[in-house]
Amino acid sequence: MNVPMQKGDVVKYIPTATVGKVEDIMEKDGRVWVQLDKTGLYYVSETLAPADPSEYKTTSFKEREVKEYGGKSSVDDIDKMERDVDIGGMMPSGGG
Repeated sequence: MNVPMQKGDVVKYIPTATVGKVEDIMEKDGRVWVQLDKTGLYYVSETLAPADPSEYKTTSFKEREVKEYGGKSSVDDIDKMERDVDIGGMMPSGGG
């Protein structure tokens, strides 16, 4: 979807539904790249779509993590984070 965008527009990265505000727009190698404030990453403009401003949340991932695990990291918080992560699906299944 190649829609003209401007800095400050609220857009959604279609594959992950990440919503952010346009911080920068640049052209490189014949493509238009758009930087979103939420991630700081550049996305190819064709992968972005206009989003409703109500979908934009001002809480960053880091802030959510702090709220979720109680602010300051303690040994208990680190243990909880380790339990919450399931890497079972990422483990190799064959022998060496």
